[in-house]
Amino acid sequence: MPGNRTSAGRRAPRRILVIDVGGTHVKFRVAGRGRVVEFASGPRLRPEHMVRKVLKRVRGLGFEAVSIGYPGLVVHGRIAAEPRHLGKGWVVFDFPAAFGKPVRIVNDAAMQAIGSYRGGRMLFLGLGTGLGATLIVDGIVEPMEIGHMPYRKGRSFEDYVGERARRRLGTRKWRAVVADVVAQLEQALEPDYVVLGGGNAARLKRLPPGAHRGDNRNAFIGGLRLWRPGAVRPRRALAAALRA
Repeated sequence: MPGNRTSAGRRAPRRILVIDVGGTHVKFRVAGRGRVVEFASGPRLRPEHMVRKVLKRVRGLGFEAVSIGYPGLVVHGRIAAEPRHLGKGWVVFDFPAAFGKPVRIVNDAAMQAIGSYRGGRMLFLGLGTGLGATLIVDGIVEPMEIGHMPYRKGRSFEDYVGERARRRLGTRKWRAVVADVVAQLEQALEPDYVVLGGGNAARLKRLPPGAHRGDNRNAFIGGLRLWRPGAVRPRRALAAALRA
């Protein structure tokens, strides 16, 4: 059927290995259902280590393509900068060769944002080891490096709402800072709604006005949507896939 084929005429992959790489854990799952498997990441994790550990755990499951959410800068589907919270070697690593399958890579916040999107103008903020941010406007995805921009006293947004900041400030003060950051970004970007995802979103007792709590499992929905017919990489039209 034409609806099951990519723009190049090839059948869209059905069994997709989706990998969500974070600063503290790597989580992955094959296809849209089944158990999410995870293992610890951290500052010593290099890409070859990640691939080896994933392949060991998915042996026998079978997959046709791979989606990777990467915690750093991705430009036109390529990793453009080394991660802050992982080991080195990610920029030059050949993921298609390592997996033996076609691979699509997006920023990790963008992947969860794509899975969270319900139309209109959405701002996604991932509260985890750092701060991930993505804006989606009428199906067009724009990952942003807001986390590294200056916020207060010469420190960045990430320095105030990342996990290290929560430990430094204490959860109560951290919650107040998160509310202030959301308010400032809403004023600047004028989204219809804000989705707060990432592991630390669960630590918020009350959500800021207009904000919704995300679900980390939406990263796996986003990874599947990357391969739907009509989908291309961020900064281009993803509307067809996001409406599907």
